[in-house]
Amino acid sequence: MSAIRIGILGYGNLGRGVELACRDNADTELVAVFTRRDPSTVTPLTDGVAVYPADDLAAHQGGIDVLVLGGGSATDLPEQTPACARLFNVVDSFDTHANIPAHFAAVDAAARETGHVAVISAGWDPGMFSVARLYANAVLPNGADYTFWGRGVSQGHSDAIRRVPGVVDARQYTVPVPAAMEAVRAGENPQLTTRQKHTRECFVVAEEGADLAAIEKAIVEMPNYFADYDTTVTFISQAELDRDHAGIPHGGSVIRTGSTGAEGRNTHVIEYSLKLDSNPEFTGSVLVACARAAWRMAGEGMVGAKTVFDIPPAYLSATDDAELRATML
Repeated sequence: MSAIRIGILGYGNLGRGVELACRDNADTELVAVFTRRDPSTVTPLTDGVAVYPADDLAAHQGGIDVLVLGGGSATDLPEQTPACARLFNVVDSFDTHANIPAHFAAVDAAARETGHVAVISAGWDPGMFSVARLYANAVLPNGADYTFWGRGVSQGHSDAIRRVPGVVDARQYTVPVPAAMEAVRAGENPQLTTRQKHTRECFVVAEEGADLAAIEKAIVEMPNYFADYDTTVTFISQAELDRDHAGIPHGGSVIRTGSTGAEGRNTHVIEYSLKLDSNPEFTGSVLVACARAAWRMAGEGMVGAKTVFDIPPAYLSATDDAELRATML
């Protein structure tokens, strides 16, 4: 069986994470990178991979099985994913939770026009955490859900800050409130607001002479990203950012507390957690697994937008069904 031919649109941190994941999966092959930059300035880690302008995507429809999109959720993916789903089977990591229904609808309509499969919002949240929430809710229908992220760098939120006029570079850390996590794990079932669960720390490099007050205001009032959180903005130099914030760690926990039995006398806590040294490399690994699933679903004649809820677990794995039953069931 020939390898699944993978293309990448966008060669930033996430794009490189997807490339590394392709190297770790023998049934996938990275065949092309597409970029909005000058292709001559982009050098993939994998020998022999060609780099093309993003505008040339349509010319490569016959040579790519699944296109993985490495753009940001703030402005890139709402436009790129529907457009690309008309040309290829695609996978994206759209992570603006409030806008997922609208994004799904737009991508679904585009993918169905030309008979493609488009897996949206793949990654670890949304993605793996979403599946954990679904399973936990199915098992414990009487209960409450809690999701805590971090402490870690959010690529999407960092990208959103970099789009603010006057910002050169930025890192945003999502930080769980310890007291809130302790109360949940103790089975207290607290009623927590968004602000009570997390804080956000922003480290920002501004252009020389930029209006720092205006930048801070734009960040802390940004809807869907910072407006609902206690957010601190610290302005630092590029050298400080490079020295102290070069890594991209992340992680978090999904917790479901619930009860069973007569009058709910028995309480239970389900917790699924991740601790990631590299957010983009881990997310890239999830995207490649979902690309495998997208290719399999397309091969079975499925079309339209899909989420992790629609993917049978076995479709994510390169291991055949018999071995899965023998080793993992």
